[in-house]
Amino acid sequence: MTEIETPRLVLRRFRVRDAAPMAAYRNDPEIARYQAWPSPLTPEAATDQARVYSGQDPEQTGWFQYAIELKADRSLAGDLGVNLHDNRLQADLGYTLAPALHGHGYATEAVRAVLGHLFRRGLHRVSAECDARNTRSARLLERTGFNLEGQRPEFTLNINTGEWTDTLLYGLLASHWQKQEAGSQPTAETNGLQHR
Repeated sequence: MTEIETPRLVLRRFRVRDAAPMAAYRNDPEIARYQAWPSPLTPEAATDQARVYSGQDPEQTGWFQYAIELKADRSLAGDLGVNLHDNRLQADLGYTLAPALHGHGYATEAVRAVLGHLFRRGLHRVSAECDARNTRSARLLERTGFNLEGQRPEFTLNINTGEWTDTLLYGLLASHWQKQEAGSQPTAETNGLQHR
């Protein structure tokens, strides 16, 4: 298993002990309103979910959920999922960060690190979707190089509230990422990213 390390974060495999902090941020109403998981997430369900995540393989197709850990105190800050397509050339990306940690650049740091890792593996394209009301998430995607490719009106049914919400569609090509990295963004070698 490859861990991805940044100056402030370690993106690693989930552990069962991550269940309680994961449930805490996923049960926050401001987080849950934009997501598709059932809320509230019970302690038992969180433990089961953490156990499932811990058994996933990032080298295989399908979803792999990274635990985002703060280096400063080794606490769980959030999670970032990568859904590798069967062709192994495309992936979908999604992320959640504990609300107390919003506004400090942690999600941007995690997303950039994972994108760099995926494109170095030879992926051609990474896609992401977000609730159109989630302007912070949309700004994060745009800040990390994603292009808005479309909007699906009333596309997603929120299983917790019963409301239909618009979904924004984003995409990022390897060629665009490489140009972006060659321009204003530091490379993995100069910004302290390490892969173990």
